[in-house]
Amino acid sequence: MKQWFVLFTKEWVEMTRNYKLIWIPLVFILFGIMQPVTSYFLPEILKSAGGLPEGAVSEFPLPSPAEVMAQTNAQISQIGFLILALAFMGIITSERASGVQDLILVKPVSLASYVTAKWMSVVVLGFTSYVLGILAAYYYTVQLIGDIDFGYVLSGMFTYAVWLILVITFLLFYSTFMKSSGMVAFLTLGTTMLLSLATSLLSKWMMWSPARLVVHSASLFNNGEAEKYYALSFTVAIVLIGVLISAGIVVFKRTRNG
Repeated sequence: MKQWFVLFTKEWVEMTRNYKLIWIPLVFILFGIMQPVTSYFLPEILKSAGGLPEGAVSEFPLPSPAEVMAQTNAQISQIGFLILALAFMGIITSERASGVQDLILVKPVSLASYVTAKWMSVVVLGFTSYVLGILAAYYYTVQLIGDIDFGYVLSGMFTYAVWLILVITFLLFYSTFMKSSGMVAFLTLGTTMLLSLATSLLSKWMMWSPARLVVHSASLFNNGEAEKYYALSFTVAIVLIGVLISAGIVVFKRTRNG
């Protein structure tokens, strides 16, 4: 356990040195603020832009607080995942290429500790950044749009966080055997997009899909109740996270020995 904590601390120190502990949370907070502010001032923005028929601006109704929170999650899906993928696509591959990995693993270091310490460091930062972004969105939504039950926000937030952690796990899994950091990011985002697209197009047959946690999260924001098969999607996501971590450790051991 002490060895694992030393490796985790190393990752934390490294993220501090390259300012990831500052700029990644700030980006999530910025996106959290932008959605309610943009929704509130949209009529004024359109009016200032001009070029619309008279009275057209009034046809844009103010979204409900739940809709604003769900739209914030959509923003994070589009931009937040990209930021995390680009920020951490080289978390293992870059150390392998630079030779730092050999310097670390030449000591009696457990490969499982090496992989899981990296995974946990990204999960902690990604989860914290997401929570800060949602809390910022909640504050400005209440101030500008209207009140929303904070219990609904918490349940929707933690449901979506499981999907976020699964995406991070895909990132670490691909990092264990890919030699190109760019390919790690490509595969992570590609897997996320394909899973989301398949879940949307084949919803009748993919009620179990962890990508449906996005839909469940939006429903929880709206009325505090998830849609049908929520427990199944949640369980599949948790199991898949465990399987990917275990598979990543096994693959990493084989690529190291090979």
